[in-house]
Amino acid sequence: MRPILEDDLNAYVDGALDDARRAEVQAHLETHADSAARVAAYIRQRAALRAALAPVAAEPIPPELSLRHLLEARRPDRRVPWRMAAAAVVLLALGGAGGWSLRGPAPGQMMQHGIAGLAQEAAYTYDVYGADQAHPVEFKAEDKAQLVDWISSRLQRSIAVPDLTAAGYRFMGGRLVATPFGPAGLLMYDNGQGVRLGMLVRPMTIDKSARMAEHSNGAVNGYAWADQGLGYSLVGSTSPDILHPLANEMRRQIQQSI
Repeated sequence: MRPILEDDLNAYVDGALDDARRAEVQAHLETHADSAARVAAYIRQRAALRAALAPVAAEPIPPELSLRHLLEARRPDRRVPWRMAAAAVVLLALGGAGGWSLRGPAPGQMMQHGIAGLAQEAAYTYDVYGADQAHPVEFKAEDKAQLVDWISSRLQRSIAVPDLTAAGYRFMGGRLVATPFGPAGLLMYDNGQGVRLGMLVRPMTIDKSARMAEHSNGAVNGYAWADQGLGYSLVGSTSPDILHPLANEMRRQIQQSI
C-alpha cells in the first residue's frame, strides 16, 4: 500500500478518493489516532466554514457585480462598490480559512467531550456522508450482519441496528468512521424521498449514562443520549419534531436488544 500522505487525508474529507484508496485511508485512520484526530478536525472546520458562509452563498449576485456593470466601470477614479469590497473580503476569508484548515485546529481550540462532543461528531459526520450520493455507506443493508460484526469488534462492544421501517425509513447500511475519541459506527437510513438520517454510536469515556437531549449544528438537528457506556446520536436535516419520536423508538429497540 502506498504511504498515506496529507493530500490523501484532505481528499478523504472531500470525498475525492476512488474506492480502493478510500479503503486504504480508512484502514490507516483506524490504526493511527493522530491522523484520525486531524481528519476529524478537518471535518469540523469544513462544516463550520460552510455554515458561516452559507448566508453569503445564498444571496443573489448584486447588480454591481454583473459583467455589464463591470465593463462600464473602467474609469480609474470610479469608486469600488461596497458589495464588491465585501465580496473581496469573503474571497480572502475563504482562502485564509482554507489554508488554516489544512494545518489542523488553531492554538487553544478545545474538543468537546461527553454527550456534547458526541452530538458535534454526529453532525459533522452526517454533513460529510449524508449528502454523499456515490458512497454514503461502506456496507449496504444486505451486508448488515457483517457490518454489525465489524463495528462491534472495533468498538469492543455489541451494537444493534434499530428498524425504522414502520416509520417509513429503510436501513441503507453503514460504515466505521474516525472521531477524536476513537472509532465510531455510522448507521444510515432514508425514506425513499431524499431524506436521510444517520445514527452515530461509540463508547463514552464520560457521560456513560445520559438522558436524551436535543442538539443542532447549522441545518443538522439531532438527539443524543448514552446508556451503559455507549453513546448514540440520531441526526438529520429535518425538524426535531420528526427526529424525537424516531430517536425514542431507536432507544427502545436498543434497550430491548441488550
